[in-house]
Parts: sequence; C-alpha cells; structure tokens
Amino acid sequence: MTTLTPLGGVGTVTGSRHLVEHNGSRVLFDCGLFQGLKELRERNWAPFPIDPASLDAIVITHAHLDHCGYLPRLVKEGFRGPVFVTFDTGKLMSVVLPDSGRLLEEEAGYANRQGFSRHHPALALYTEDDAWSALDRLHPVGFGDTFSPAEGIEVQYTPAGHILGSAVTRVRFGDVSMVLSGDLGREEHPFLVSPAPIGEADWVMVESTYGDRQHLANGTVERLADLITRTADRGGVVVIPAFAVDRTEVVLYHLHELNRAGRLQPV
Repeated sequence: MTTLTPLGGVGTVTGSRHLVEHNGSRVLFDCGLFQGLKELRERNWAPFPIDPASLDAIVITHAHLDHCGYLPRLVKEGFRGPVFVTFDTGKLMSVVLPDSGRLLEEEAGYANRQGFSRHHPALALYTEDDAWSALDRLHPVGFGDTFSPAEGIEVQYTPAGHILGSAVTRVRFGDVSMVLSGDLGREEHPFLVSPAPIGEADWVMVESTYGDRQHLANGTVERLADLITRTADRGGVVVIPAFAVDRTEVVLYHLHELNRAGRLQPV
C-alpha cells in the first residue's frame, strides 16, 4: 500500500511538503515554510499532521525556504532521521537556514519591543541554533546516485536547473515509479545545467506556479537593457524584485555583462 499526501504547496505556492507512506515507511519530500500572507504564515505554527519522530527520512529538492525552511522546526519537534540533499543544496542550506532562524528571532524581538504580538512573549518559530542543529542531519548525495531513504523506497536525483543543486526527484516503489519535479528551471540559465528529461514514469507530480504562462525563450536581456536605459533617460528609478537565492545573482550577472559591453549609461 502506497499513499501520497500533500501537506502544503497545494492551493498556494509555498510550504511544499509531500508525505509518501509505503508499507509502513514514511518519507517526507520537501519541508518548506509557508510564506507571504499572514494566514499562510500562521500555518507554520499549526501542529504537524503526524508525529515528526515517526518520519523515517526527509528528501529535499532544493534550498529555497519554501522547500526546506521548515526543517529546523521538525527537528525541534522530534524528527531524528536523515535528510537527503544534493551536495550543493546542502551547502546552500547551511547559509539560508541559519539566516532564516536569525531573522525569525529578530522578528520576535521586534514584536516584543513594539508590543503588537498576541503572544507574550512572542517566540521565534525556530532559532539560529535550531537551524545549525538541523543541518547535522544532512546526508549529501550525488546526481544520478540511487539511495534508499526508507525500506522499499529508492530515490535518484537528476538536475532541475532551478537553482544551484536543485533536483528532480525520481522515486521507485518496487515496479512503480513516480517523479516529483520540485521547481524546474529554464534552458537558458547562464550558470546551471539545463533540466534533465524525466523519461518514463507511472506518476508525475509537477509544480505549476507558472503553468499558465509562456516564458519568452530569448530577448529578455535586451528588454532589460532597454527598460533600464529608457527609465534612466527620464530620471526614473528601476526597482527589481527578485529571490535572494539565484534570481538576484542572475540579475547582477546580466547587469555586469551589459555594463561591460557599454550598453548601460552611468547611474
């Protein structure tokens, strides 16, 4: 008997958590934070639907907080199994998780100083020390290597091209195969290997944040240069919202290349 139960990442684009139960084994694929609106963030405080100690393992697709940021909370609440990651995902998590814990502590401290929290005192969902403790559970695995997070379950990572270390996760239960896409990147990322084709699978679960959108294949850097030039000519300000992990670095890279080519005026 095998079941797949989404515990997040459904009806919203954050909090990716997918529970697979197979012949008594329990593996959680991704353990992300809910982010954004207050009603979403409050879900992080809700009791986890199962006892975290009952999980055999956790498998992480990549290091964005909406896919890995809940891990310190699970460890704090009793999870003691291995957490499987790619090597580069593990390196990035060693940056983003302590940073997340520190920010949560700062937010709680600010709420206490300003007195606007319903809780007295306001507490952090987890601390920086909790994050460092969670990182001790990481088990790095190479792309293409097969590993078994629990009895009867085999997993293999292939490149997803989303951020450094991001992976498509192929899962096998006996003769049945399932692919969990995680977040998929585009072919034209300036630094990363393109997403690997998933091949054959009995079941495929795909993230669909941009499922109704046609991404332009080329010309985006030229559009960026034109937009900046047009805005600077009229004395305006260009504001670029971007994810801190990966997206900001890509924007900076293209700005550097455009500037080096003389495409941007001094500002």
